[in-house]
Parts: sequence; structure tokens; C-alpha cells
Amino acid sequence: MTDEDPTGAGSPDRPHAVGHVHLKVRDLERGLAFYRDVLGLDVTEREGRYVFLSWGERHHDVALQEVGAGADGPGPGVGLYHVAFEVEAPSALASVFDRLRDREVQVSPVDHGISKALYFADPDGNGIEVYLDTRESREETAWRGRNERFDPTELA
Repeated sequence: MTDEDPTGAGSPDRPHAVGHVHLKVRDLERGLAFYRDVLGLDVTEREGRYVFLSWGERHHDVALQEVGAGADGPGPGVGLYHVAFEVEAPSALASVFDRLRDREVQVSPVDHGISKALYFADPDGNGIEVYLDTRESREETAWRGRNERFDPTELA
């Protein structure tokens, strides 16, 4: 730890990035189609009840594990609220919105001031956020509690 980094987050003896997200799904083929078609992930490996998906730089960014049709869904208690994936341009966020709308997925678009985000659930109820960081373009550095609806069709 240093005065510039009191948390030690930049230290080599600590994790520095999220390596991947592992999600449980009821139907592997349905989950695979959703993550491939909506988020643009490609299959890197399949083994039994597992499929590993990547955007190309790693073996996998998302792992899906089939747990069966009768599995309980995510609940209201303690647990993962959502996983967030960042896009680099407004047009990419608009494209994700279009693909979700084509699949008739319910989406909540939220402008946080520092980001514009799409909140939705995969077919098994796992929470997902796809967002565009707008800190630089808006000269905002902190969230400050902003949660305003925006129209994703106006992104370009």
C-alpha cells in the first residue's frame, strides 16, 4: 500500500481484473443462443453441461453451466445482483438495445450521469447490465445517485 493507493489495489499481490463470469442456466442451448446473439460472444469450448464463451482475447469471458429445467431462479435475497459489460461507443449500446428489443426482452435504460446503462435479465433471470461509460464526454467523475430514464433509440 502507498499514500497514492491506500487500498493496495494496484499491488501485484492482489487481483487486478474480473477474469470471467460463470452463470447457471436451465437450458444450455437457450442460454448459448442468448449470449451469442445479444452480446456477440463466441464459443471457445464445450464440455458436457458447460460452454465457454469469449470476445476473443481470453479463453472465456462467460461460462454457462446447465443445471436443468427444474432449477430455482435467482431470488430476492443475498447474491449477485447483476453482471455488467461495457461497450465502447453509443452505437454499440444502441445495437445491444435493438437485439434485445428484437427478442422482446424487457429493458430498463438508465442514465447515471457517468454512464448510460441497459438493465435486463437473461432467459433464466440472471441480471445483466450493458453500459457506456460517459465520464469523459460529460466531464463527470462521480455517480451522485442519478438514475434517470433515457431513450436508447436516440443513441448514435
